[in-house]
Amino acid sequence: MKNGIYLLPNLFTTGNLLCGFSSVIASINGQYVQAAAAILIAVVLDGLDGKVARMTNSASAFGVEYDSLADVLSFGMAPCLLLYAWTLHFMGYVGWVAAGIFVICGALRLARFNVQAMTVPQSYFTGLPIPAAAGVVASAVLLSQQLYGEVESVEPGWQLSIVITVVCLALLMVSNVRYESLKRLRLRRVHVIPLGAALVTILLISAFMPALALFVIFFGYALSGPIEALLRWRKPKEEVATVEQ
Repeated sequence: MKNGIYLLPNLFTTGNLLCGFSSVIASINGQYVQAAAAILIAVVLDGLDGKVARMTNSASAFGVEYDSLADVLSFGMAPCLLLYAWTLHFMGYVGWVAAGIFVICGALRLARFNVQAMTVPQSYFTGLPIPAAAGVVASAVLLSQQLYGEVESVEPGWQLSIVITVVCLALLMVSNVRYESLKRLRLRRVHVIPLGAALVTILLISAFMPALALFVIFFGYALSGPIEALLRWRKPKEEVATVEQ
């Protein structure tokens, strides 16, 4: 029974790994929507394996390493291949470099997370979590399909913006920008109303355009780190100005 409990979270990690593998195969075959969907399913499974491990008190060093290896494939390699097969290959070496930067920064982000997890537990993430970065990529592909029909390629005018977005996501992963950990998120009373309004808006959008709702969630989370960092940077300056007055 005890061995079964320790095996349970690793089953979710295995599902995550298989989703990443399925996404790679789908991208190779030109099935971009299926590839994006597999990445999003992997995001869900990645969130569940940690929760199951904590609920059953079955977290282990093996599970941490196995989870990271699965994440490199599902959230590093799979999104890069999806983007490259979908549109970045039209940009030649520029697209190749952009995709390479993403997967390298993703691997570095996972390595740093593992080192930090073994030292001092933190109530926030340092750098954009790689599942969130992969979620931006996958939801963008699905949104394009929902808006423009069958996804074959992206107009040349959008290719540069995609490259810039991919590189920005990569740099955010290895940055020191803080991101809230949802499992440790503490809501202040002042945040309840705006967050409630945002949740209702997303639910309404999801009823008509689920891909747009997913994109808003992932992209909004990616933006939340820099926005919060900017607010923290401005606050001390405002306090100093108030004291001087």
